[in-house]
Amino acid sequence: MSEKNIRLSAKDLNVYYGAKHALKNVTIDLETNHVTALIGPSGCGKSTFLRSLNRMNDLIDNIRIEGEVNLDGQNIYDRMVDVVELRKRVGMIFQKSNPFPKSIYENVAYGPKINGVREKKQLDEIVERSLRQAALWDEIKDDLNRSAMAISGGQQQRLCIARAIAVDPEVLLMDEPASALDPIATAKIEELIYTLKKSYTIVIVTHNMQQAARVSDTTAFFYLGELIEVGDTKIIFTAPGRKQTEDYVTGRFG
Repeated sequence: MSEKNIRLSAKDLNVYYGAKHALKNVTIDLETNHVTALIGPSGCGKSTFLRSLNRMNDLIDNIRIEGEVNLDGQNIYDRMVDVVELRKRVGMIFQKSNPFPKSIYENVAYGPKINGVREKKQLDEIVERSLRQAALWDEIKDDLNRSAMAISGGQQQRLCIARAIAVDPEVLLMDEPASALDPIATAKIEELIYTLKKSYTIVIVTHNMQQAARVSDTTAFFYLGELIEVGDTKIIFTAPGRKQTEDYVTGRFG
């Protein structure tokens, strides 16, 4: 992997919740315009690691973080880093879609407005572009003033993706973005991830092994807070280097 392709990397990352050592010496490079899937049993540290990449863990009491997470070569845990700016660059999509109780239009325009975009024409362009990128424009373009709470769960999740990309992030973090959705809506999210990686670096937590195999270029297997193995997704699923990884992906435990 050439250095120039690394957008985000963790080095000797340790996370403690009080006395609990939740992540242990995690070192990994996340490549630009790649999808990296984080897999492993519940409680193994996947979501903790994901939230470490844009400092969402800062919101948890009694947390201690050691090591580095570098975005374009800068440690995001440096005191000089503006966390609001960081979260603009590293967007997050959660397991449960969480649209604001506003119109579809206002949901997408919210971030750009906060960042100083005031002109209606420019906001209109950003809203359309973001909804198109999220593969939602054709379904709701005539209903932009409708409440975001009135559309289906799958549409709400794509709306949350549109909202995240409206502020031009570099990285998208997705925490089980399809786990609450039916198979048809899930397929749309997976297609969308495949399209979005042309423009973004994507990290996705998933419990669904088939989903990880379908959408990701690289897979990282976590177990008990440790990164056991990371590599090309095809290799992780067909010829993993570690017995623990093999046992997990073949369903012997998990």
